[in-house]
Amino acid sequence: MKQIYRIPLLTLAIALVAPSPGPAAAQPAQAAQPSGLSRLLEAQLSRFPSKSGFYVKHLATGEEAFVNPDMHFESASTIKVAIMVLAYRLSEQGKLNLDERHEIKAADYRGGSGIFQLKDVGLRPTWRDIITQMIVTSDNTATDLMVARVGGVAAVNDYLRGAGYSVLKLNGTTLDYFRSIYALVDPKYGSAPAEDIFALGSEMPAFTKPRQDLIAAFGRNPNAANVQKLLRQRSGDERNWFGIMSPREGGRLMEAIEQGTAASKASCEEMKRILRAQQAGTRKIPHFLSVPVGHKTGETYGVTNDIGIVYARSGPIVITSFNMDMEGLDADGDDRIGAVTRLVVDYFDGAR
Repeated sequence: MKQIYRIPLLTLAIALVAPSPGPAAAQPAQAAQPSGLSRLLEAQLSRFPSKSGFYVKHLATGEEAFVNPDMHFESASTIKVAIMVLAYRLSEQGKLNLDERHEIKAADYRGGSGIFQLKDVGLRPTWRDIITQMIVTSDNTATDLMVARVGGVAAVNDYLRGAGYSVLKLNGTTLDYFRSIYALVDPKYGSAPAEDIFALGSEMPAFTKPRQDLIAAFGRNPNAANVQKLLRQRSGDERNWFGIMSPREGGRLMEAIEQGTAASKASCEEMKRILRAQQAGTRKIPHFLSVPVGHKTGETYGVTNDIGIVYARSGPIVITSFNMDMEGLDADGDDRIGAVTRLVVDYFDGAR
């Protein structure tokens, strides 16, 4: 959920038929030594300048490997996958028509990642379009529209608890999250209108021109220069995160979609198609691979994540990577995810 601010705040950004198992997947020595891959992951993650967790499951053999699989991580936009699943389940129940169109109003606009914020007010995408943008461009306008359409934050969490996820949680809307950040500068922004919050991080004249005084006053606030420091100080409290996820439960969610159990087979096939159309995070899980990948990324200040399915030659592999309290460049963190993923795929497919 990438966000561009006038001050140095944060970045927030959330069907193929699987190939049949190849010779590498059938080798009993690999299936009999799950700890070997875990040790490899531990060695790699020990060099990461971050608090990191990783989960792997080869669906053809059932072999798992992980580091910190049950640790709680800031989900960032990876939690948007759960919103998508709930939307498709509601569609199956006749409670959501994916072909119905919704008119995007000024109050719907959200900053950060996505393309709807760059369009004129009045665009009328279908709900299927909105779900697609929530995933493939991590669109925050789309995300809050979908959260509202499926019944709100509580409805998403009720679905997750009912489905047996004990960690996965959506803490609030993207508007809630952005308001909380601006409130670090001045508490009054904690209840500011959505259009004002959007204008503070936007360059869209329709929003910024009427609010020049608001924007100027914000820029003069002495707290504006200290937001990154304030964000780091509050990052240890899960209540301040956009959402919560663990590597293992993120993997369970992706496995359920791949196996066609998260919703109907037809719905899961459509969700997999959307995940494979991902437009963000090419330097993460897919970075060094030459096989198809369906995935969802998540970024915020000091956080870079990716959860996905790699359609390896030996069969589909669930991979989730979570990294927070990260030091250094975001791009370096993304590259590390890609490099470890390549090692995982080589382990199962055999390096060539």
